[in-house]
Amino acid sequence: MSEILAPAGSFESLLAAVRCGADAVYLGAETFNARGNAQNFSREKLEEAVKYCHERNVKVYLTLNTLISDDEMSDAEDLISFCGNIGIDAFIIQDLSLVEKIKKLAPASHIHASTQMTVQTVEGIKFLEKAGFTRVVIPRELTKDEIKFLSDNTDAELEVFVHGALCMSVSGQCYMSGMLGSRSGNRGLCAQPCRLPFSVNNSGSCDLSLKDNSLVPYLGELEEMGVDSFKIEGRMKRPEYVAAAVTSCRNELLGRKDEKIEQALRAVFSRSGFTDGYYTNKRGRDMFGVRNKEDVTAAKDVLDMLSKLYEKETQKIPVSFYFKMSEGNLISLTAECEDFSVECVSDCIAEKAIKREITESDIKEQLSKSGGTQFYIEEIKTEIEEGLSVPLSAINKLRRDAFEKISTELLEKNTPVNTNNFNEKTEKLLKIKSEKNSRKTYLFFSREEQIFENIPNDFIIVLPFKADEKVFEKLILEGKPVSAEMPRGIFSRSEEVRKKAEKLINIGVKRFFCPTLDSAVIAKELGAEITASYGSNIFNSYSLDVWKNYFADEAILSTEMTVSQINRLRGEIKTGIICYGKLPLMLTRNCPVKSFSSCTECGGKGKLTDRKGYEFSVDCSSGTSEILNSMPLYIFDRLSEFKNIDFCVLKFTTESKEECKKITDKYLRREKSEDKFTRGLYYRGVI
Repeated sequence: MSEILAPAGSFESLLAAVRCGADAVYLGAETFNARGNAQNFSREKLEEAVKYCHERNVKVYLTLNTLISDDEMSDAEDLISFCGNIGIDAFIIQDLSLVEKIKKLAPASHIHASTQMTVQTVEGIKFLEKAGFTRVVIPRELTKDEIKFLSDNTDAELEVFVHGALCMSVSGQCYMSGMLGSRSGNRGLCAQPCRLPFSVNNSGSCDLSLKDNSLVPYLGELEEMGVDSFKIEGRMKRPEYVAAAVTSCRNELLGRKDEKIEQALRAVFSRSGFTDGYYTNKRGRDMFGVRNKEDVTAAKDVLDMLSKLYEKETQKIPVSFYFKMSEGNLISLTAECEDFSVECVSDCIAEKAIKREITESDIKEQLSKSGGTQFYIEEIKTEIEEGLSVPLSAINKLRRDAFEKISTELLEKNTPVNTNNFNEKTEKLLKIKSEKNSRKTYLFFSREEQIFENIPNDFIIVLPFKADEKVFEKLILEGKPVSAEMPRGIFSRSEEVRKKAEKLINIGVKRFFCPTLDSAVIAKELGAEITASYGSNIFNSYSLDVWKNYFADEAILSTEMTVSQINRLRGEIKTGIICYGKLPLMLTRNCPVKSFSSCTECGGKGKLTDRKGYEFSVDCSSGTSEILNSMPLYIFDRLSEFKNIDFCVLKFTTESKEECKKITDKYLRREKSEDKFTRGLYYRGVI
């Protein structure tokens, strides 16, 4: 049976998960997890949580799924080592630089790829398998057929979100919270600005807010597909929600119907109900919803009922007892549990009864008492002589000792034994990169019509992957260097993307900008030169090193890094920054504009307006949409402060040809901007 994986944002939520039937829980430490605002676990509580779960055959996965800076890496290594020593079953990570550290510092623990890695394809999953991952948490945006295809064509375990909040953006590709308020989702502190009014038609509606996802009715067919783990989202939610969601999943897998639980799950938390739109491939307006007054009121009526589901220990582990008593000998009890047995011998000697003998019935009555433990008594056998007596307290102590020994055995059996040497921390990085006097420049155009005349010869044109092959061919014949930017959202189109890439290579395109692992694997297999692009979320020197070793000779750095962080980077790979452009804040597979008008009516000019009147353009291509920032990033006049980069990127999106020319001229002169702009996060950083 597939695993039910429950969220544990607090110890009470962990109790609710385990007692309601979860097979595993995922939780975060006080740092480096994507739910920094949850209660989370201190080191003392982490150790207590692992012990509690392992004594009950429940696995514990640690979410170490944020981007980590160079300055934080030592603390991350220390946390990995600690968690390895207490027996964490697996680490869920986003940052590729952590893979080798986990292998060294917690070698018995598994490595799971967070959905923040944005891996959507067979190619990407197979790469992760080779890199040492045993499980991949796949995107929420996949259809039933896409999930089945991944399962049929890969060997790694697949984990699917089956209930909980549904982000508008593909995980790992959202920069809205960071850009608008310095609270980065990639750093664990998303402020969920998408739940605020962002309206297509200026009505003040919430057109970036999706209903919660629920695939509970489909667990049976997901299990048949080979999905290994059913993940419930909700480390920010209360224990009663966890109890309802786990119970609902368990009931579905066991074929039980409980209308009260299903109603309670909807009542305890929903946003205008639930959706299965991605799974059933029925995207559109029906997937959108908000948390309204009725939803909040409904929750109050079910909390007491749900709390009763986990107020007591669940007795779910069977134990069989074999009790021996003979005159003049110490009484003993053998307990069998799963595939092992323990023996307990009392210091009490059985003697002839003076007043009342101890019967088999008396013994079974005492040994049957397992309340308050995780055990239930499956069978009791006795081998006793008649006419003997021992204190009932001695029998009770044997029972307690047996339970304690079984718990210890279960703990040892379920806890990975990590042997590590903390001196094996990451080797020293290469020397700091030297300041560059001359820098290469890439001009990213989103449309052919933006390409202006007299582009400097040493500037390299980058066109979107969707551009007509004839445009690439024309530019190459004119002697202009040109590269292609692969899509961030490939999903089930990997074969289509591969064929297009092959055609571009045959035309003469040598370099591909790859925003995700999926695209990088395809480009490498075709022998292309690779630049890690916007979306690769490179945040530290160690990740740069990983990308260099596997794929790329160049990398665009995360726009969530500060100037000082960039200037301290080390390594040999060439690095660059985006110094102009309306940065994509979200990548979504559910265009908000399409809910109100057709693609023909929109004509590629869709916009969202926030509550302050700012407009955010929506750029659609290849089955996905990007929501662009309302104003461009602009740092031409401060480029001299960046001491550690090899190239600059100007990213044109909604600009006209004339505007692209004007902006490029300003770049050449390093002019200040007279228009509205943002410095992005290069100076204010993210929390």
